[in-house]
Amino acid sequence: MTREMRELQPADGKTFGFYCCGPTVYGPAHIGNFRTFVLNDVLRRVMEVSGMRTKHVRNITDVDDKTIRDSQAAGMGLTEFTEKWTARFHRDCEDLNCLKPHVEPSAVQHIPDQIALIEALIEKGHAYPAGDGSVYFKIASFRDYGKLARLDQQDLELGKTQNRRANADEYEKDSISDFVLWKGRRPEDGDNYWESPWGEGRPGWHLECSAMSFKYLGETFDLHSGGEDLKFPHHENEIAQSRCACGGEFARTWFHPRFLMVDGEKMSKSLNNLYTLEDLENDPGATAMEVRYVLISAHHRKQLNFTFDGLHAAREALGKLVRAEARLAKAAGQDGQAALSYKELCRLEDHGVFAPALAALNDDLNTAEGLGQLFKGLRTAATEGDPGVNWLGFHAILAALGLLLPDLGDPEAPPEVVALAEKRQEARATKDWAGADAVRDELKKLGWTVKDGQNGYELKPL
Repeated sequence: MTREMRELQPADGKTFGFYCCGPTVYGPAHIGNFRTFVLNDVLRRVMEVSGMRTKHVRNITDVDDKTIRDSQAAGMGLTEFTEKWTARFHRDCEDLNCLKPHVEPSAVQHIPDQIALIEALIEKGHAYPAGDGSVYFKIASFRDYGKLARLDQQDLELGKTQNRRANADEYEKDSISDFVLWKGRRPEDGDNYWESPWGEGRPGWHLECSAMSFKYLGETFDLHSGGEDLKFPHHENEIAQSRCACGGEFARTWFHPRFLMVDGEKMSKSLNNLYTLEDLENDPGATAMEVRYVLISAHHRKQLNFTFDGLHAAREALGKLVRAEARLAKAAGQDGQAALSYKELCRLEDHGVFAPALAALNDDLNTAEGLGQLFKGLRTAATEGDPGVNWLGFHAILAALGLLLPDLGDPEAPPEVVALAEKRQEARATKDWAGADAVRDELKKLGWTVKDGQNGYELKPL
């Protein structure tokens, strides 16, 4: 909110509590959504690998204008519809190696908590019932409204004096209005309504995060996150209703990763560039880990331009990490051994030559610099300091970034190796066993061996 650099420390000195606005489950999340979720995952991992305990809360929005509209269009009940897309979201998170939040509440599960919040706001004079069975927050009652999004004060005054009301869950920045807390039942809602002191209806979209963050993190917590598009109206409205109903500071720090662009353009259905993880896995055949690498490759305060060339570069980078890990593991005497578990890596105190990589991640979550320092450390990891310590430090940085190294399989033999193998086959065909053995020795010097079979031979890297 202040645009200042702040050190992240738990207010209670024990556990860093943070809240991330989760998905609205009316369809598959796209890679722009996942940039925010993946960077939140990296934030949590960096704190944990650095020895801090966290409490991560991420909600599921399973009732709002979109979920009601699309569930009815699909001919499905709201619960069945949202559970389907929630399961899809969880699969994508698992594929992207995102840690499960410690708490993942849903809006529908917490409607009584939201009703209690509205009652408190009405009692304190910050909200009022309207004639249509809805309840609205009175933004004129909260003098700090607009500070997070830096809204123009003149526009704010215009919105207050005209006493405009916004009944939709989402609205544009120039529609500064009293926003809806409880939406009176309408015919288009179908069977999706609940009882309340103001009649049948359902909560407005903004209310759920205030109710759930208060329940699981308290009236003041350490950090609130979401995409930059949520600053207004969603987060601005959260601040207003939370501080007025619950007291406290609400979020001590705000974290808004920037938008993701695709080939230099904003993602949109009309441009046909709104990609899901499944889209990229099908064509051009990217892996989830390559997508994750791209999503963390730029600083969170910079827009990320997503390209297919970037996916190709991510594949090459992950391949380099695999080969470098093999060399380091051999130097450390850990060849073929599994690294420590994530919890064990979080307890490491010495990261060897990879300490600068963790330092970069701890400096404003600079993932781009962290990746650079990771590759820089690999240049000397096998020869500088204790290779065993460096091997563990390397895996700790991978854990902080959430990167899982792929199994590259056997690489394709270069032409000169294939030519030697063919020469050996010719020697064997003429029963020149000495010549065949000599060629085998040449192959061994190049790092390859030959496995003979009934249908020919197979080249294998040593």
